[in-house]
Amino acid sequence: MSNDLPGQAPDNRPKSKTFGIGKLVAISIAAFAFTFSLVPLYRIACEKVFGIRLENSAASAPATSATPGERWVTVEFDATVNSRLPWSFRPNETRMRVRVGEQYETTYYAHNDSNRPVVGSATPSVAPARASGFFQKTECFCFTAQTLQAGETRDMPVRFIIDPSLPKDVNTVTLSYTFFKNDVLTSRLAAQAAPARGNPGVAAAP
Repeated sequence: MSNDLPGQAPDNRPKSKTFGIGKLVAISIAAFAFTFSLVPLYRIACEKVFGIRLENSAASAPATSATPGERWVTVEFDATVNSRLPWSFRPNETRMRVRVGEQYETTYYAHNDSNRPVVGSATPSVAPARASGFFQKTECFCFTAQTLQAGETRDMPVRFIIDPSLPKDVNTVTLSYTFFKNDVLTSRLAAQAAPARGNPGVAAAP
Protein backbone atom coordinates (compact mmCIF):
# COMPACT_ATOMS: atom_id res chain seq x y z
CA MET A 1 0.00 0.00 0.00
CA SER A 2 1.46 3.42 -1.00
CA ASN A 3 1.58 6.28 1.52
CA ASP A 4 1.49 8.96 -1.20
CA LEU A 5 -1.44 11.34 -1.04
CA PRO A 6 -3.82 11.41 -3.99
CA GLY A 7 -2.66 13.85 -6.66
CA GLN A 8 0.89 14.25 -5.16
CA ALA A 9 3.85 13.00 -7.14
CA PRO A 10 5.87 10.44 -5.31
CA ASP A 11 9.35 11.52 -3.99
CA ASN A 12 11.67 9.29 -5.91
CA ARG A 13 14.94 11.09 -4.72
CA PRO A 14 17.31 8.84 -2.81
CA LYS A 15 17.43 9.79 0.86
CA SER A 16 21.21 9.37 0.99
CA LYS A 17 21.75 11.97 -1.75
CA THR A 18 19.73 14.62 0.12
CA PHE A 19 21.66 13.92 3.31
CA GLY A 20 24.98 14.20 1.45
CA ILE A 21 24.19 17.67 0.07
CA GLY A 22 23.26 18.93 3.53
CA LYS A 23 26.47 17.54 4.96
CA LEU A 24 28.58 19.32 2.33
CA VAL A 25 26.88 22.65 3.10
CA ALA A 26 27.55 22.21 6.82
CA ILE A 27 31.21 21.40 6.16
CA SER A 28 31.59 24.49 3.95
CA ILE A 29 30.13 26.75 6.64
CA ALA A 30 32.41 25.24 9.30
CA ALA A 31 35.48 25.66 7.08
CA PHE A 32 34.63 29.33 6.46
CA ALA A 33 34.21 29.99 10.19
CA PHE A 34 37.52 28.28 10.97
CA THR A 35 39.36 30.31 8.33
CA PHE A 36 37.86 33.56 9.64
CA SER A 37 39.02 32.73 13.17
CA LEU A 38 42.63 32.15 12.08
CA VAL A 39 43.41 35.91 12.03
CA PRO A 40 42.69 36.61 15.72
CA LEU A 41 44.23 33.28 16.69
CA TYR A 42 47.39 34.17 14.79
CA ARG A 43 47.51 37.60 16.44
CA ILE A 44 47.08 36.09 19.90
CA ALA A 45 49.79 33.50 19.24
CA CYS A 46 52.27 36.14 18.09
CA GLU A 47 51.62 38.46 21.02
CA LYS A 48 51.32 35.92 23.83
CA VAL A 49 53.69 33.14 22.75
CA PHE A 50 56.36 34.87 20.65
CA GLY A 51 56.12 38.36 22.17
CA ILE A 52 55.49 40.00 18.79
CA ARG A 53 52.93 42.78 18.77
CA LEU A 54 51.05 43.22 15.51
CA GLU A 55 49.78 46.75 15.00
CA ASN A 56 46.75 47.68 12.98
CA SER A 57 48.59 50.03 10.65
CA ALA A 58 45.47 51.20 8.89
CA ALA A 59 43.87 52.33 12.14
CA SER A 60 47.00 53.70 13.80
CA ALA A 61 48.51 55.52 10.84
CA PRO A 62 46.32 58.65 11.00
CA ALA A 63 46.97 59.14 14.72
CA THR A 64 50.74 58.63 14.33
CA SER A 65 51.09 61.03 11.44
CA ALA A 66 48.91 63.65 13.08
CA THR A 67 50.65 63.64 16.48
CA PRO A 68 53.91 65.46 15.57
CA GLY A 69 51.99 68.21 13.80
CA GLU A 70 49.45 68.76 16.54
CA ARG A 71 51.24 68.56 19.88
CA TRP A 72 53.65 71.10 21.34
CA VAL A 73 55.36 71.08 24.72
CA THR A 74 57.57 73.51 26.62
CA VAL A 75 61.12 72.48 27.51
CA GLU A 76 62.85 74.41 30.30
CA PHE A 77 66.63 74.34 30.84
CA ASP A 78 68.44 74.56 34.16
CA ALA A 79 72.06 74.34 35.31
CA THR A 80 73.99 74.05 38.57
CA VAL A 81 77.68 73.66 39.46
CA ASN A 82 79.13 71.65 42.31
CA SER A 83 80.97 73.91 44.77
CA ARG A 84 84.29 72.16 44.11
CA LEU A 85 84.23 73.01 40.41
CA PRO A 86 85.51 76.56 39.67
CA TRP A 87 83.30 77.05 36.63
CA SER A 88 80.47 79.31 35.54
CA PHE A 89 77.76 77.26 33.90
CA ARG A 90 74.31 78.21 32.61
CA PRO A 91 71.89 77.57 29.69
CA ASN A 92 72.02 80.06 26.83
CA GLU A 93 68.22 79.89 26.65
CA THR A 94 65.98 78.98 29.55
CA ARG A 95 62.87 77.91 27.65
CA MET A 96 61.96 76.48 24.25
CA ARG A 97 58.67 75.56 22.60
CA VAL A 98 59.06 72.29 20.69
CA ARG A 99 56.93 69.97 18.62
CA VAL A 100 57.03 66.33 19.66
CA GLY A 101 58.83 63.94 17.34
CA GLU A 102 61.17 66.60 15.91
CA GLN A 103 64.84 67.24 16.75
CA TYR A 104 65.95 70.49 18.38
CA GLU A 105 69.25 71.93 19.57
CA THR A 106 70.20 74.20 22.43
CA THR A 107 73.53 75.17 24.02
CA TYR A 108 74.94 75.63 27.51
CA TYR A 109 77.57 78.22 28.42
CA ALA A 110 80.62 77.08 30.42
CA HIS A 111 83.62 79.12 31.61
CA ASN A 112 86.63 78.01 33.61
CA ASP A 113 87.07 80.71 36.25
CA SER A 114 90.34 79.28 37.58
CA ASN A 115 93.97 79.74 36.44
CA ARG A 116 94.51 76.05 35.68
CA PRO A 117 92.93 73.40 33.42
CA VAL A 118 89.99 71.60 34.99
CA VAL A 119 88.03 68.57 33.81
CA GLY A 120 84.30 68.44 34.56
CA SER A 121 81.60 65.81 34.12
CA ALA A 122 77.91 66.67 33.77
CA THR A 123 74.98 64.69 35.12
CA PRO A 124 71.59 65.26 33.46
CA SER A 125 68.13 64.91 34.97
CA VAL A 126 64.61 65.32 33.59
CA ALA A 127 61.50 66.46 35.45
CA PRO A 128 58.88 65.23 35.94
CA ALA A 129 60.57 61.87 36.44
CA ARG A 130 57.96 60.00 34.40
CA ALA A 131 58.93 62.10 31.36
CA SER A 132 62.58 61.03 31.47
CA GLY A 133 61.98 57.98 29.30
CA PHE A 134 60.50 60.17 26.57
CA PHE A 135 63.33 62.76 26.47
CA GLN A 136 65.84 61.43 23.96
CA LYS A 137 69.26 63.12 23.72
CA THR A 138 70.96 62.44 20.38
CA GLU A 139 74.01 64.57 21.23
CA CYS A 140 75.07 65.81 24.64
CA PHE A 141 78.19 67.17 26.34
CA CYS A 142 77.27 64.88 29.24
CA PHE A 143 78.31 61.83 27.19
CA THR A 144 82.01 62.57 27.81
CA ALA A 145 84.13 64.53 30.31
CA GLN A 146 84.80 68.15 29.34
CA THR A 147 88.19 69.87 29.71
CA LEU A 148 88.41 73.64 29.95
CA GLN A 149 91.74 75.40 29.99
CA ALA A 150 92.34 78.30 32.36
CA GLY A 151 89.91 81.09 31.46
CA GLU A 152 88.42 79.13 28.54
CA THR A 153 84.80 79.65 27.49
CA ARG A 154 82.76 77.12 25.54
CA ASP A 155 79.19 76.72 24.24
CA MET A 156 78.25 73.07 24.55
CA PRO A 157 75.40 71.74 22.38
CA VAL A 158 72.53 69.42 23.27
CA ARG A 159 70.34 67.85 20.59
CA PHE A 160 67.13 66.22 21.71
CA ILE A 161 63.76 64.81 20.63
CA ILE A 162 60.58 64.57 22.68
CA ASP A 163 58.96 61.21 22.01
CA PRO A 164 55.35 61.56 20.75
CA SER A 165 54.34 58.96 23.35
CA LEU A 166 54.95 61.47 26.15
CA PRO A 167 51.96 61.29 28.56
CA LYS A 168 49.20 63.64 27.42
CA ASP A 169 49.02 65.50 30.73
CA VAL A 170 52.73 66.46 30.62
CA ASN A 171 53.02 69.85 28.94
CA THR A 172 56.30 71.09 30.43
CA VAL A 173 59.57 69.16 30.69
CA THR A 174 62.65 70.46 32.52
CA LEU A 175 66.16 69.40 31.52
CA SER A 176 68.73 70.06 34.24
CA TYR A 177 72.49 69.56 34.36
CA THR A 178 74.85 69.53 37.31
CA PHE A 179 78.57 69.81 36.59
CA PHE A 180 81.03 68.12 38.96
CA LYS A 181 84.80 68.31 39.09
CA ASN A 182 86.35 65.15 37.72
CA ASP A 183 89.15 64.76 40.26
CA VAL A 184 90.82 61.78 38.58
CA LEU A 185 91.10 63.35 35.13
CA THR A 186 91.99 66.78 36.54
CA SER A 187 94.85 65.30 38.60
CA ARG A 188 96.07 63.36 35.58
CA LEU A 189 96.01 66.54 33.50
CA ALA A 190 98.01 68.41 36.15
CA ALA A 191 100.57 65.60 36.38
CA GLN A 192 101.11 65.67 32.62
CA ALA A 193 101.67 69.43 32.70
CA ALA A 194 104.01 69.44 35.75
CA PRO A 195 107.19 68.12 34.03
CA ALA A 196 106.93 70.71 31.30
CA ARG A 197 106.64 73.53 33.86
CA GLY A 198 109.46 72.21 36.08
CA ASN A 199 111.97 71.48 33.30
CA PRO A 200 111.40 73.74 30.34
CA GLY A 201 113.03 72.44 27.21
CA VAL A 202 113.66 68.98 28.74
CA ALA A 203 111.52 66.07 27.72
CA ALA A 204 109.80 64.18 30.51
CA ALA A 205 111.07 60.71 31.26
CA PRO A 206 108.82 57.94 29.96
